Amino acid sequence: MEPSYLGLHVLLELYGCPEDRLRLPDDSERILLVAAAAMGATVIEARFHAFSPHGVSGVVVIAESHLTVHTWPEHGYAAVDVFSCGDLDLSAGLEVLEQEYGASRVYAERVLRGKGLGG
Repeated sequence: MEPSYLGLHVLLELYGCPEDRLRLPDDSERILLVAAAAMGATVIEARFHAFSPHGVSGVVVIAESHLTVHTWPEHGYAAVDVFSCGDLDLSAGLEVLEQEYGASRVYAERVLRGKGLGG
């Protein structure tokens, strides 16, 4: 039986992250790519940008949808979205994100997207 939704969107709040892990686009790109690999996602493209005076925004487009991040180093905070329309191991990827960003406190909200359209 097919699910009654099209995708799962996880809104991940990472608090208490070391400032140095949130400042450089290369660090966030590496972390999101490792998370995508852990999930079994098919990476299409990655784009990351550093803001002045601080903070990073980035996206990893995957065949199954996307992973995004926005960081606030001055607050030790990262907002990560993981949206999947495929059969991925999201738990493995979320664990990588929490560990690699070094979060001391995590909040995750799961949202079913396209409810009623998938089945």
